[in-house]
Amino acid sequence: MNNDDYYRELGLKCGLEIHQQLDSKEKLFCRCPTTLRETEESNVEFFRYLRATESEMGEKDRAAVEQTRVNRKYVYKGYDTTCLVEYDEEPPRKLNTEALDIALVVAKLMNMRPVEQLHVMRKIVVDGSNTTGFQRTAFLANDGTIPTSLNEVGVDVLCIEEEAAQKIEDKKNSIVYSLDRLGIPLVEIGTAPDIITPAHARETARIIGMLLRSTGKVKRGLGTIRQDVNISIAEGARVEVKGVQALDMIETIVELEVERQVNLLRLREMLQQRGAGVHNEIFDVTDVFRDTESKVIKRALKKGKVLAIRLIGFDGIIGEEVQPGRRLGTEFSDRAKPSGVGGIFHTDELPKYGITADEVESLKRTVGAVEGDTVVLVADSYKKAHGAMESVLTRAQEALEFVPEETRRALPDGNTAYMRPLPGASRMYPETDVPVTDISPSYFESIETPELLIDKSKRFTEEYNLNDELAEKIVYSRYLPLFEKIMDRFALNDSIGATLVARTFTGRLPELRRDGIDVEKLQEDHFIALFDAIGEGKAAKEGIDELLRLLAENPALSVDEALKELGFSGIDISEIESFAANLVRERADFVNEKGLGAVGPLMGIVMGQFRGKVDGKVVSDILKQKIEKHINS
Repeated sequence: MNNDDYYRELGLKCGLEIHQQLDSKEKLFCRCPTTLRETEESNVEFFRYLRATESEMGEKDRAAVEQTRVNRKYVYKGYDTTCLVEYDEEPPRKLNTEALDIALVVAKLMNMRPVEQLHVMRKIVVDGSNTTGFQRTAFLANDGTIPTSLNEVGVDVLCIEEEAAQKIEDKKNSIVYSLDRLGIPLVEIGTAPDIITPAHARETARIIGMLLRSTGKVKRGLGTIRQDVNISIAEGARVEVKGVQALDMIETIVELEVERQVNLLRLREMLQQRGAGVHNEIFDVTDVFRDTESKVIKRALKKGKVLAIRLIGFDGIIGEEVQPGRRLGTEFSDRAKPSGVGGIFHTDELPKYGITADEVESLKRTVGAVEGDTVVLVADSYKKAHGAMESVLTRAQEALEFVPEETRRALPDGNTAYMRPLPGASRMYPETDVPVTDISPSYFESIETPELLIDKSKRFTEEYNLNDELAEKIVYSRYLPLFEKIMDRFALNDSIGATLVARTFTGRLPELRRDGIDVEKLQEDHFIALFDAIGEGKAAKEGIDELLRLLAENPALSVDEALKELGFSGIDISEIESFAANLVRERADFVNEKGLGAVGPLMGIVMGQFRGKVDGKVVSDILKQKIEKHINS
């Protein structure tokens, strides 16, 4: 059975949620800039606590309820580039029309149908990343499709919404957020569950990324695009994996989540065959550990209790692996941690951590555990420990019955960890402070769509004679607009080839970055003036690396000043001719043997002498001339 058949047999369904920041000048609901600060120095700081409230239907969102158990303090840093809208001290302004236009371009590229009226909603957020306790979002379009190699993937949702605040510090009882990111416009794209293999998920994400970049109006860099993946199998449950940063990780994450659900179903069957069960009593076993030598428990006893639960027939099961390096016990621990505890112990792994065999036996007697049972315990303040044990009891009961629906976070190795339950329908309600925006057919029709990057890449291979790999690299590069500007400027200049320009951006700059050179300090004018100098013969392409290095280290320099400082300007051709003639005479035996074949080896010597001061073609022509003269003399 091949991989595709395996996932089809399991009934894999997968959908993507892509969140992409838009490159507009202003934020979505205020006129603050959308650039992030490089420092954390703030001139405003305040804090808040969040609590779950009832919707208009009298219901509380289950994810919000669980989050309030932690009772964390949320600290917010403001700047001279943020305003009272971000602080939730002033109503939002009218929705940013520049951002709306960009979002409508995305809708057209995905063959979507926009709404006639745009209504902004409030969506509850439970992690403190918005000062209001909700995110403003608006449903913009639906009923779209994108082509893939396996099928047409439906695009059910396109929303325009505000970005969350950026977490800059996570302490035990508080989280610090920077408000410069809060309110940056972004689009949320939700596909239908039409993705049927892990490789298909990666392909679909790549196509969506290509469409977004084709607009030329999305932000680039780490954190500007985030991918959430919804995954389920036939007997499992829908799980939303949040915060996938790297496209390359999507395939692995889908594979490992499927593996997790398959293993959870296997463990469920084992537990049911054993007649396993959950004893719902939470026991205070503090006395068992009064004289313990376990450092973890001794620290906890200074402020709290040791509580335990009995799981009937779970012996050996909690230690079973569900993902590489993660066991069912890890799942239980993840559920306990939102209550504020550091983790849990269980008798499948004890004695360990300073807990003795005698203490384990005493613990089992205290809770009435018999052969085949497992005891789970936690040590912390009574409130935290009790909340943790309640959560583990719930997770253990789920292990007996079903794979739970959850929101999980992506880990760097492709595994996932529990965050919170999937949010319910009670998290959305109308935003009354933002007026409705009309989207007429004529307005939507007036939105122009750009050339797709995949088509631009093909055009570059034909128009500029770039190879396929280099054409693809430059169209996906952040320097694409500058590349096109330079090529338009030097279209008729043979000395400024597209390959030279493309390799400068996709090859030389990354190499300089790896060498520790801050190439971000190079400005557009530097590149234009650099290629001007090459086109006019004032600089050689062989000197590009040294010029860029000097300009990056001294960005206030002009290209002409840099050429002068490096000694690249005012090159006397006669000096090169004299050096080449002497070299041919010195290597006469070699030249006699090789003839014009000596040009290549001797080129390196001449180029080394003049270190990028002269174009290689000029040197090659001079050497050919001197060698021919020597041969014919």
